[in-house]
Amino acid sequence: MVLSELRQTPHLSASSINEYVECSLLYKCGRIDKLPMEFKSDALEFGTCIHRVLEAYYSAKMMGDRMLLKEVHEFFVFTWLDMARGRDDIRYADGNDYNSLLMFGRDLLTAWYTKLPDDDFTILAIEEAFSFNLPGIDIPIIGAMDLVEQDSCGTIIITDFKTSGRAYSKDEVDQNQQLTMYQIAAKQNGYGNREILLRFDTLIKTKVPRFEQYWTTRTELDERRLIKKARQVWDGISKGVFVANDTSWKCKGCAYKKACDAYLEGEEYDQASNQ
Repeated sequence: MVLSELRQTPHLSASSINEYVECSLLYKCGRIDKLPMEFKSDALEFGTCIHRVLEAYYSAKMMGDRMLLKEVHEFFVFTWLDMARGRDDIRYADGNDYNSLLMFGRDLLTAWYTKLPDDDFTILAIEEAFSFNLPGIDIPIIGAMDLVEQDSCGTIIITDFKTSGRAYSKDEVDQNQQLTMYQIAAKQNGYGNREILLRFDTLIKTKVPRFEQYWTTRTELDERRLIKKARQVWDGISKGVFVANDTSWKCKGCAYKKACDAYLEGEEYDQASNQ
């Protein structure tokens, strides 16, 4: 079953758990009430576009082909045109617009392509969807691993593709719960007896684009900590506990700010139109 099908039923995921912890009212607006977003951020749409390019690259590699840089650029341009041209619901950050990101995307992918190691890992899966259950949580945990590879020793390598405005610190990588969830999912879905390495492939959107690979591992203690957090999140959701974190630095760019303001100021927000 693909991820889009898994998303049709109630579920938790690494991102939804993180979202609930950061702002549970945001979780409610988007995932329970399913309010329409006021806008889509350019970072989200651009990141999705880059993700599709990398997915196409590894799909070709899995079939024994290697896309040329020229082909990578062409696929990006086609995808960005298809995703973003003519849309008025994308909110561009200062200094960005449709054309600037069209040009920047090619430079970013050039940085990725030229620094990508020429490894001999075997690709086992791309966008591998997963679903599993945890005791104490009534709905499944779902998600999809961007890339699953195996090295010559049989070690499983799980990679998540990222676009970021800055480089990551070691602590950010070592504590990232999305990668922890991927390891739990891998163990639950056939890789329980294998050594597992985790990696971020990060395309960094600095003025001079960069590409970095960040490697990390997880212990059983890391897994237990995340499972306990997931149970606490589910307990809060089940009891209808939704608290606005309206002092976060992320509020300025929140696509549900109108709904949040109406909720906090005692007005009933319109779940149909988000007006």
